[in-house]
Amino acid sequence: MPPKPKLNVKSFPRPPLLEKTPRHLQIKWNDLLIADTKDAYWILETHHPPTYYLPPTSLHPSLTLPATPHRSFCEYKGLATYHSLTHPSTGTTVSNRIWSYNNPSKEYEVIKGYLSFYAGGVPWECFVDGEKVQAQEGDFYGGWVTAEVEGAVKGARGTEGW
Repeated sequence: MPPKPKLNVKSFPRPPLLEKTPRHLQIKWNDLLIADTKDAYWILETHHPPTYYLPPTSLHPSLTLPATPHRSFCEYKGLATYHSLTHPSTGTTVSNRIWSYNNPSKEYEVIKGYLSFYAGGVPWECFVDGEKVQAQEGDFYGGWVTAEVEGAVKGARGTEGW
């Protein structure tokens, strides 16, 4: 298989581009496959690695994602709702590391109810086409960094004003 073309984050648009991606996305927590799909969207935004939005149907059927009180606002997508997830075997609960848009702005309507998972500060691992991703630096953005991502990525200390 030939290498994937590089994704230069500096060339990504603002406002962000939303498009379907055929990539195989998986999220694994210990022995549990939390989510598995080839039917997701990604959002590409200047100086950010892709942020993936998975359909709720990709979630393991035994799992639920109760909403937490935490919310954030994106000037493009609207109000984000955050969720908690409890591992059924260990009982460990992680809160506010998964989010969705229940009423996104018109341009992003197709991701209504889709789920986005942080790759950092969590006990699970995220994969794109079998490659374990690295989390976008910082604690606000939820991009997934793979080997094909290049360029200066926003999120680390000192990049807030980009």
